[in-house]
Amino acid sequence: MYSTQTTETEISSVNSILAAIGQAPVSRIYQEDLSPDTINYTHKEQFGNKTLTFKGEVENPRKEQSYVNPEIALIHSILMEVNADVQNEGWVWNTEWKYPLIAGADGIIKIPANVLRMDISDGQIIRDRDPVKRGDRLYDRLNHTYNFDSDYALYYDITWKWDYEELPSVFKRYITLRASGRAATQMVTNPQLVQLLQTQEAQARAACMEYECNQGDYTYFGTPEHTAYRSYQPYRTLAR
Repeated sequence: MYSTQTTETEISSVNSILAAIGQAPVSRIYQEDLSPDTINYTHKEQFGNKTLTFKGEVENPRKEQSYVNPEIALIHSILMEVNADVQNEGWVWNTEWKYPLIAGADGIIKIPANVLRMDISDGQIIRDRDPVKRGDRLYDRLNHTYNFDSDYALYYDITWKWDYEELPSVFKRYITLRASGRAATQMVTNPQLVQLLQTQEAQARAACMEYECNQGDYTYFGTPEHTAYRSYQPYRTLAR
């Protein structure tokens, strides 16, 4: 599940972006602000056969998170935007095929919060329903309802959004360089710097594509998934 907590990897990436645009590093992204919150209370005490009621107010510190400064807020926002854009492309490490979504006892099919994209898996023939994503649930456009039969299952090809900490290191490097280029474009008037960062970004993406091809075991022969292609072996002719 994707979370909003800041990790050490995010701080490292933010500092890399700051270094790329010629800014000093930071030790943290957020600062904690303590703001008093007034709470009303009611207290009752028993004195003999009488009950006395006391009312009053008390200040309770409430913790709120805010960025250390507006520049860090912008850079972290750019980093997270690029993170979402890259993951939305769909890679071998954040896609699943034929993932089951099953209706609960109430007939509702819930969609996990970290789903970026989803599509009905190939091979399913659904003539009596037309399910689409609406909010955090599946909606049947044909029958105009959110209700499906209990335990009704659909299988989807899903692209997930994972925590930044969980991404392969080569992709974190690519995201950082891509965010650096975007930050330089928005915050620094230096075309040469932007061009240099774009060159580094292209090299990092090439490394990502190499990782993708190695992990995905793709083939031009169009063999079904989870199968292997075996080329012609000369000994087969002699074995006839």
